Amino acid sequence: MRIVLVGPPGAGKGTQATRLAEKLSIPHISTGDLFRANISRQTDLGKLAKSYMDAGNLVPDEVTIAMAKDRMEQPDAENGFLLDGFPRNVSQAGALDELLQSEGIKLDAVLDLEAPEDEVVKRIAGRRVCRKDSSHVFHVTYSAPKQDGVCDVCGGELYQRDDDSEETVRKRLEVYHTQTEPIIDYYGAQGLVVTISALGPVDDVTQRALEALKRDDDDQ
Repeated sequence: MRIVLVGPPGAGKGTQATRLAEKLSIPHISTGDLFRANISRQTDLGKLAKSYMDAGNLVPDEVTIAMAKDRMEQPDAENGFLLDGFPRNVSQAGALDELLQSEGIKLDAVLDLEAPEDEVVKRIAGRRVCRKDSSHVFHVTYSAPKQDGVCDVCGGELYQRDDDSEETVRKRLEVYHTQTEPIIDYYGAQGLVVTISALGPVDDVTQRALEALKRDDDDQ
């Protein structure tokens, strides 16, 4: 299957992308991983992207699209892929359509993870990270530490990252609504959108997604 995963910050896209890609035996292609891999390998595209990033500018769509094209042409993506973080806007969605059409293939579904804005803010703003080891993550509501402000694992101080403040989260949501959410209408006009609730236990959301994708595949 060839899938695009869409959803607001805090909907659990990264977690679900990894799980779904494994269940469906297709590669998980995320924009962040593409940038890191190209910059780390010092590819021409990586050097170009880094030049924009170092200057504090956004990486142009054509660079992101070229990276995605290169990744989707790798042997492990021959039978499908799951795109996470790309396309990020309608312009990129149109470019992806053109790219796939030139290869004689098409998307099977656009999976839209839906979550109420207040829940998204609560999920992200409640996150607390250990200063000693950032892999130790807690949540003031859903997975609170035994002692307030102290990591259960190593005793390090727990803090709220600047990116996780409510003000920053709401700004990120505003960007999502303005730039990315319109691709849902774009793909909806093609009959590709499958919407599921991103609320509830992680396993339940994964199962919900798999069932929705299967129904959608059966209908085509």
